[in-house]
Amino acid sequence: MPWRLAALATLCWAAGAQAADDEGRRLFTTLTPPCALCHTLKDAGATGAIGPSLDELKPDADRVRKVLKTGSGQMPAFTQLTEAQVEALARYVEAATR
Repeated sequence: MPWRLAALATLCWAAGAQAADDEGRRLFTTLTPPCALCHTLKDAGATGAIGPSLDELKPDADRVRKVLKTGSGQMPAFTQLTEAQVEALARYVEAATR
């Protein structure tokens, strides 16, 4: 019986992680302006050449959170995002570049 609970918990976690990835991918391509406009990220089909290639940079979630909240260089802060949206994007970019 305990193994069934563990298996169920693993499935629920995986479904939650997939939902976060899906939301992060959606945000990456649909924000105004979309992240995909400036950044290259293979997983999102993005080929932007203005900002750094995220595939090459491989930022961790903490770095993505910070840049989204405060901006960096020519990239503005995305203050219109909710905490949940920032989190979804941060986790997605980190997972997509590993």
